[in-house]
Amino acid sequence: MQIKVYKYLHDDATLIRREVFIEEQGFKDEFDDIDEIAMHLVAYDGDEPAGTCRLFYDIGRSSYVLGRLAVRKPYRGANLGSWLIQEAEAQAITNGGQSMILHSQCVATGFYRKNGYREYGDVEDEEGCPHIWMKKKL
Repeated sequence: MQIKVYKYLHDDATLIRREVFIEEQGFKDEFDDIDEIAMHLVAYDGDEPAGTCRLFYDIGRSSYVLGRLAVRKPYRGANLGSWLIQEAEAQAITNGGQSMILHSQCVATGFYRKNGYREYGDVEDEEGCPHIWMKKKL
């Protein structure tokens, strides 16, 4: 496996997010203006795209934001999601980041807790799916 970092929304990241968030989970509003400013990480198994996430700095929150973490079904259970998080954190640290936040689906908070994140704030609804903010000091 290798991870490539793109300064734009790469076709492989689009494919993974469409497959996971739209086709599997039923979200409609998957792509937004943040995609135009975010760094996109894509993990590959050879030439096959396996997982992705995006990363951007939010001035208002004074933190890097990790988002749209998705791993395709055949690659789940092999710690690829954790590896993507570690790579995103490394990118943030390289760019002077001191903290990372994310808006987790509530069903995924255990996964993020294992990666050092802690919940804060209230549960919010995103297209009928409960989400909560989580944070980690880098």
